[in-house]
Amino acid sequence: MFGLFGKKPMLDADSQHRIVACIKEAEGKTSGEVRVFIEHHCHYVDPMDRAREIFASLSMENTTARNAVIVYVALTDRQFALFGDSAIYEKAGGAEFWKSAAAKLTGHLRKNEITEGLCNCIQELGAALAAHFPYDPTVKKNELPDEIVFGK
Repeated sequence: MFGLFGKKPMLDADSQHRIVACIKEAEGKTSGEVRVFIEHHCHYVDPMDRAREIFASLSMENTTARNAVIVYVALTDRQFALFGDSAIYEKAGGAEFWKSAAAKLTGHLRKNEITEGLCNCIQELGAALAAHFPYDPTVKKNELPDEIVFGK
């Protein structure tokens, strides 16, 4: 299957649907937000720098409780980064939690299990968000869109 101008899509429709469903499920238990951004190439030496840039460009720091997380993946370059806003980064356990989540995602990506890896990662991030930022009916339920954002 090929997309516009003959380029193969980054993820097929079924994979996209599964990932968005995981985001919706994870966010249903928390006031936190999860976004996924996928592109072919990372134009930075460190993918964390790109994740920070995307986080800001998507205005993810504007969530009420500062509890948004982005999962950034550069497919062709085989790089990724997990970046959480200040409140969730600290409450989830600091660097150790994020290293553990990254190691699990790495295992899936090495086996080319992109969809499974992203879904498992989203579930793990969602559980951390739910533990520290449970669903709160006073907070606007969905502060950020659930769709996957695709770069170049």
